[in-house]
Amino acid sequence: MSKNLISLIKPLHTPKFKPKPPSKIPITPHIKKLTNEVCKIIRTQEIQWEKILETRFSEEDVAPSEIAHLVFDKIRNCELGLKFFDWVSQNSFSLDGLAYSSLLKLLARSKVLTEIGNLLAECMICEEKLPTREAFDVVIRAYSESGQVEKALELYSFVLKKHNVVPHVLACNSLLNGLVKSGKLEIAQNVYKEMVERDDGVENICIDNYSVCIMVRGLCKKGKVEEGKKLIEKRWGKNVIPNIVFYNTLIDGYCKRGDVDRAHGLLNELKLKGFLPTEETYAAMINGICKEGSFEKLSELLKEMESRGIQVNTQMCNSIIEGRYRHGFVGDAVETTRKMIEVGCELDIVTYNILISNACRDGKLQEAEKLLEQVQRRGYIPNKLSFTPLIHAYCRQGDFERASSLVVKMTECGHKPDLVTYGALVHGLVVAGEVDAALTIRDKMMERGVSPDSGIYNVLMNGLCKTGRFLAAKQLFSEMLGHNVLPDVYVYATLVDGCIRNDDLDEAKKLFEDILKRGMDPGVVGYNAMIKGFCKSRMMRDAIICMNRMVNGNNSPDEFTYSTIIDGYIKQHDLYGALKVFSLMIKRNSTPNVVTYTSLIDGFCRNGYSVGAEKIFREMKLNGATPNVVTYTVIIGGFCKEGKLAKAASFFEQMLLSKCHPNDVTFHYLVNGFSKNVSSTILTRKNESDIQGTMLLEVFGRMISDGWDPISAAYNAIIGCLCLHGMLAIALQFSDKMWNKGLPPDSVTFTALLSGICLVGKSKEWRSIVTCNLDEPELNVAIKYSQIFERYLNDGVSEASTILHTLVKDRKSRDQEAHGLRI
Repeated sequence: MSKNLISLIKPLHTPKFKPKPPSKIPITPHIKKLTNEVCKIIRTQEIQWEKILETRFSEEDVAPSEIAHLVFDKIRNCELGLKFFDWVSQNSFSLDGLAYSSLLKLLARSKVLTEIGNLLAECMICEEKLPTREAFDVVIRAYSESGQVEKALELYSFVLKKHNVVPHVLACNSLLNGLVKSGKLEIAQNVYKEMVERDDGVENICIDNYSVCIMVRGLCKKGKVEEGKKLIEKRWGKNVIPNIVFYNTLIDGYCKRGDVDRAHGLLNELKLKGFLPTEETYAAMINGICKEGSFEKLSELLKEMESRGIQVNTQMCNSIIEGRYRHGFVGDAVETTRKMIEVGCELDIVTYNILISNACRDGKLQEAEKLLEQVQRRGYIPNKLSFTPLIHAYCRQGDFERASSLVVKMTECGHKPDLVTYGALVHGLVVAGEVDAALTIRDKMMERGVSPDSGIYNVLMNGLCKTGRFLAAKQLFSEMLGHNVLPDVYVYATLVDGCIRNDDLDEAKKLFEDILKRGMDPGVVGYNAMIKGFCKSRMMRDAIICMNRMVNGNNSPDEFTYSTIIDGYIKQHDLYGALKVFSLMIKRNSTPNVVTYTSLIDGFCRNGYSVGAEKIFREMKLNGATPNVVTYTVIIGGFCKEGKLAKAASFFEQMLLSKCHPNDVTFHYLVNGFSKNVSSTILTRKNESDIQGTMLLEVFGRMISDGWDPISAAYNAIIGCLCLHGMLAIALQFSDKMWNKGLPPDSVTFTALLSGICLVGKSKEWRSIVTCNLDEPELNVAIKYSQIFERYLNDGVSEASTILHTLVKDRKSRDQEAHGLRI
C-alpha cells in the first residue's frame, strides 16, 4: 500500500474477538445492516474508528473478512476501502478471492494503478485469493484506458491461461484499442485472432462491432485498407452488423492513403445499401479530395451536402483552406476563409495555424504575426504549431532575436519548446555563421530539461568544423558521449570531415576505422568524407581502395564520390586517371554532374588540350548538366592561356546569354588573355570570318587599331558585353574596378554604360547613374563605337545613339555660345 495511506492506519492492540476463517454467508437483512454500519464507521474517520469496529464485530458472530467484499462494493471510496483492507489484514483475517475482486474493482474505478499492482502481486500467488474473471476484466480496462497496455496484456494472457477463456468483450476491446493507439498492431491482431477463435456467437460472444471497428481503424492507419475491408466482410452476420461507422473508417483510410477514387466508390456503395452519409463521411471525403487537389470533385460534393441539409463545419473548412494553399490556389484559400467567417463558421486554432504556416511559407511574416495576435484576442491559446512556423521563418531570415523571443512567448503560453523548435534555432544560427549563439541555445535548452539529440550535436559540430574550430568540435563530441547521447554515422562523418579540413588525415582514419569496428555503416556521406581526405592528401590509391570498400559495403558511390576522385587526379595532372574513373562512373550508371564535367574540362585545359575541353563542354550540355560560373571560367581561362581569344570571347558571350554572372577570376583571365595577346587578336580579326558574331573581340580589336591601351581596351570590351546582355549592375561594378586600376572611364566606357542603361529601360534617369564630361571629339568617338554596339542589338538603333547625338548638338551650341562671348 502507499505510504500516505498506511500512515493513516494505527496499530491495534489485543483484539477483543477471535479471528475466523472467511466463509460464504447468506446476505440477510442483518448482514446488509452490519455492512452499512461498518461503512458508516469508516466514513466518519473518527480517531478511534478502529476500536469502534473492534467493539462492533465483537458483538457479532461474523468475521470482518466475511463481509469485506460487501464493504468494498458499498464504500465507493478507494482510500477508505484500502483503510478497511489494511485493518482487516493487520488483525490476521484472511481475505478470499471475492474480497480481493471487490477491492480490485473499487481501485480500478479510480484508476489507482500503483495500488492495483501491489494488490495483484499479493492475491495472484494464492489460489484462494485469486480474483474473479469479472475483476480481471475491470482491471484490464483500467490499465488499457490509462495507457499501460503491457500490463493489460499480461493480465489478458493470465486469464486466457488460467480460465481457458478470453476476458469479456468490453475488456478485450479496451485492450485492442490501447494496442492500436500505441502502434502495436501485430499484437492487437493476435489478440483479435484469439477472440475470433473463441467466439461461437451464442454462449461465448467474444467479439462485436466495436472489436472489428478498432481493428479496421488500426489497419487503415497503417494504409492496409483492403485488409480492413476483408475483416468486415468476414464478420458480417456473425454478431457484426454493417453500419455507417465501418464505411466512415474505410473511407477515411482510403482518403488518408490518397486513394480518393476507391473512397468515392465506397461512398456510392453505402448510399446504395441504404445508409445515409454523415458529417464524418463528408469530412473524410473533403480531406482526401483537397489533399489530391481535385477541386471539381469538391464542388460536386459540397452541392450534395447542401441538398441534404448538411452544413460545412470548421473541420471541413480547414481541409479546404489547407488543400487550396497546398496546390497553389492562395486566392481561393483566402476566399474560403472569408466565406467561412461570413456564414458564421467559427475559425479555430487549426484554422489559424494553417493561415500562419502559409503566411510564413510565403515570407509574409508581418501577416503571420497579426494572425498570432488574433489567436490570442479571440481567446485561443496558441500551441506549438502556431509558433514553430514563425520561429523557422525568422531563423531563415537570420532574425534570431525575434525567433528567440517567440520561443520565450511559446513557453509562457504553457508549451515547452521541443527538439524540433530548438533544432530550427540551432540549425538557422549555424547556417548564418552564428555558431556561438547556437551553442548558447544548446545551453538554454539543457537548462530547460530538453536534451539535444545526435542531430543537434551534429549540426553544432559541423558549424565548428567549418569555422576551423576543430578542437571545440571534439570537446562537444566528448560532452555528447558524457550525456549518453549515442553518435550516429552523421556525427562520425562530420568529425571525419572536420579532421580532413584540419589537415589531420591520421585522426580521420582512426575515426573512420572506429565507425567500422562498432559495426556501423559509414554510409555514402562517411565514405565520401574519407575519400575527400585521401584526395586532398594526394593519396589517390587509398582513395580508390576506400571507394572499393564502399562498394563492398553495399554503398553505391554517388556523383560526389566520383567527382572528388576525378578532381583529385586532375590536381595531380593525371588526366588519364581521371578519365578512367569517369569511364567507370558512366559504366555504373552514375550521372555526372556539373562538378564532374568542370573537373574534366579543367584537366584538359591544364594539359593544353582545349579541343578536348570543348568536347566535354558540349557533352555536358547534351546530357542536361548546366555549366556554372566555375565551368565557364575554367574553359575561358584555358582558351586565354592558349591565345585562342576568339574561342574565349565566344564562351564568355555564351556565359552571359545563359544569365550566368562572371566573377573576378573570369575577368582576370579575359583582361590578362586579351592584353597579352594583342598581335594574336589582330591576326584573328583578319583571318576569322565569324568574327562579326563575337562582340568582345570586335570591340577590343577596333580599340587596339584606334590606338587604345590593351588593358583599357579589354576592360571596355568586357563592359560593353555585360551591358548589351542586360548585366548593368555588374558592368558598373567592373567600371569601378577599372577606375581603381588607374584607368579612368573614357568615351567607350560611357557609350557602353549608356547603352546598358537604355537597354534596361532607364534612359530618362541616365544622368543619375553615369556622369558625362566628354568634349565634342570624345562624343564623336562615342557615337562611332555606339554604332558597333548597335549591330549587336536586336532592335538596331538604340536610345543611346539618340542621347549621344543630342549631347553632341548641345556641346556644339555651348561651344558656339562660348566662342561668341569671347569675340
